[in-house]
Parts: sequence; C-alpha cells; structure tokens
Amino acid sequence: MKGNTNMNDSIVPIYLLSGFLGSGKTTLLTGLLDNWKSRGLKTAVIMNELGDINLDGQMVGDDVPMSEMLSGCICCTIRSDLSLEIKTLIDEHKPDVIVIESTGAANPMEIMDGVTEAALYCKIELKAVITVVDGPELLQRNRNGKGKTFKLMREQIKCATKLLLNKIDKLEPDELVEAQQLLREMNAVAYMIPTIRCKVDDWAALEGTAEDVILTSSGQKEHEHSHDGGHHHTHEHVMVMTHYMNGAVDSEKFEAFLKQLPDHVYRAKGIVSFSDTASRFLFQYAYRETDFIRITPQGDVNDVAVFIGEHFSKEMVLEELLKLEHQESTE
Repeated sequence: MKGNTNMNDSIVPIYLLSGFLGSGKTTLLTGLLDNWKSRGLKTAVIMNELGDINLDGQMVGDDVPMSEMLSGCICCTIRSDLSLEIKTLIDEHKPDVIVIESTGAANPMEIMDGVTEAALYCKIELKAVITVVDGPELLQRNRNGKGKTFKLMREQIKCATKLLLNKIDKLEPDELVEAQQLLREMNAVAYMIPTIRCKVDDWAALEGTAEDVILTSSGQKEHEHSHDGGHHHTHEHVMVMTHYMNGAVDSEKFEAFLKQLPDHVYRAKGIVSFSDTASRFLFQYAYRETDFIRITPQGDVNDVAVFIGEHFSKEMVLEELLKLEHQESTE
C-alpha cells in the first residue's frame, strides 16, 4: 500500500508557543487567534498545563476548537498523546492552522520531536517555534546564577525561530540593550521583536510570511526575510523540516543519503516506500546511525521524511531528496 502522497492535500501549519510562566504566552496566543480570525482562518489550539485545571483556556473562547493536555508536561509524561491530539483536531475540525501553547516547564526540542509523529498520519508542517521572553526575568536570572531554571530558559531561547522580548516597558534603555545582547548570544539567528504586553504590529513577520522567495520542503515557493535592506538570504536555523515523499525511492540510495546528512541534523524519522522492495519501512536516524523496520501500516499513513536539527540548509536536504525521487521517476 502506498502512502498518501497527493501534494494537493493542504498542509496544516503548526506554531509552537514557548516561554516561562508569566512571560506572556497566553496574551500572544489571543493576539494570534484574533489575527487569524480577522483573515477568515479557522484555528485550533492545544494547550498544556501541569495542573488539573486549564485556567488560561478560558481566554481562548468557545468558537476555537481546543484540546487540553493537563496533569503533565507535554514533552515527557503525555508526549505520546500529542500526535493523537493533533490528528483528532484535524480530522474533527479541519483547521487552517494549529497553535500549541506549552507549559513553561517544557523543553521545545522534545515537543518538536513529539509534534513530528503526527506527520505520519496527517499533513502538517511546524512553521515556527515562538519563544516569549520576560525581559526583566531574563536579566535577573542571568545575574543571579546559572541554575536549572536559567538553563531551561536558555534552551527555550535557543530553540526559537522567532523571539519576542516582552515587557520592555519595564526595562531601562541600557537594560534593553543588555537583554537583546543576551538573546543574541543564546540565539544569533532567530527573528526578534521587542514587545509590550506581546503587542505585535507585523503578524506576517511573526508567522514567517513577509519574506523573500525560497523553496519549502514540498518544493513550493515560500519567502524569507532580508536582514540588511538589500541582500536576501535564507535562515540556516532550521529546527524541523518535513517533506512528504512523491513516490518510492531506491533503498540503498536513501540509506546513503541519511548517512551523509549534515552534522547538525540531530534526528530524522518517517515512513518510506522503496522501489526495490514490496514493503514500506519506518526509518529512524540519530547520531549518524540508521534503523529500518519493515511495516504494514493500517489505514492511511503518509510517506514522509522529517528532519530535526539546527543550522543546516533546508534547501540542500530538499535538493537531495528531490534528486532521489527524480532518479526513480526517470529509471
């Protein structure tokens, strides 16, 4: 059975909101929802809380489909349920966009790993990891020591593709400069927006849509920001790249492709059909080691390859994948 490889199927973009408790994530979430609603887009929300009651969910409204994941951190105790929640929201509500608000105790890298499991069952793409940073809290924790809390804050900042430096009205001019420099030391490439109460004037920039043209993982055209007013280039800070396969590929060539992935691709996984076998395979890649398991999936399961890492060229990986697919189609 071949995978669902109809590239005309719409791919649902997913946005992950990260940041410490009190940083302003829920305020940003309501702003994003209002923005998408004004554009006629249907949104669904997955909200994670460590407690048994989701108080922040009361701010979302009854007209937005929402899944509550309570009593556990989304990146550990209930991580295995995340892909099921995503698929259920898509099957039942058919949203144009999904946003995940994670608990402040969550490591975004682990959540991203969980999100990508859903790519096997439904067409999704993680478009951005948006970390909201409490400016005064960042400076205080940086000055008071390097404990576990500060380490987690660094990880949330490091994983971001978009950074909101929030509560800048509570910073003196020199403190604002200090906070911006700290963020750049932790993450040199993420798009950064200073905000007060998470007020964003250019939502397109936050979503990653006000950009110059580059290729996406599906071979379609997307855009990228210019940072110097004239020269346009592609961000190399790619956290997750998802490519839905357009057909079967040669097994030996695919394994060779995995073994030659850039060093900063930390993990890869997915399901592929091979032209030289009659079976489909679940593949895993980590620390330059590959593993293939023959499977006979039940139901509609996509042929898809997902790559997780940072500072690698999305275009280069996509080019090699498309080359493998083209070789099969012409042989």
